[in-house]
Amino acid sequence: MPDFSLESRAARAGRTVVAGIDEAGRGPWAGPVVAAAVVLDVATVASDLLDGLDDSKRLSAARRETLFAAMRREAGVAIGIGRATVAEIGRLNILGATLAAMTRAVADLGSPLDLALVDGKQAPALPCAVECVVGGDGRSLSIAAASIAAKVTRDRIMAGLAQEHPGYGWERNAGYGTAEHRDALERLGVTPHHRRGFKPIIKILGLDSR
Repeated sequence: MPDFSLESRAARAGRTVVAGIDEAGRGPWAGPVVAAAVVLDVATVASDLLDGLDDSKRLSAARRETLFAAMRREAGVAIGIGRATVAEIGRLNILGATLAAMTRAVADLGSPLDLALVDGKQAPALPCAVECVVGGDGRSLSIAAASIAAKVTRDRIMAGLAQEHPGYGWERNAGYGTAEHRDALERLGVTPHHRRGFKPIIKILGLDSR
């Protein structure tokens, strides 16, 4: 379970304002990649909220929504959201777009940081110290909170896009390559929200034979 070990170590080194950063949507065939940066004030955040935070992948959609709503209500929680579009994913590749979204999430916080704890191995360009943490959403409460914020925000975006482009099941699969999504691509074709540099989409478009 995630805890405050990494944040506490940073505080002992004089880095008191620490954000956890995570993303959602690196693997889907459609939609943006979304990142979140979250600062938790351990002195004021309700203990029941902290007890509920975990890697978003371990939580149900309903539980993620509940926790995100609770985070939004808490005065001791600051949340920044950033996204990178499908066009940027095509231009920068998915890693570059993810790092751009993380940078925007930190900017969206609107206040300076002493340290950013970033889930994964790649560090975005930030105006503060950065520590990459592999498996961070299962180790750091700040990163776990960011994973929830990013996932809920992206799922909501994809549910909205599903209303504009019905039939692909994005309200259920969030743009991931499920059988439902694959069948819809065969029937309905590629939308402007599909990632045209991803191999399944390249194949649908017939570009793999060129």
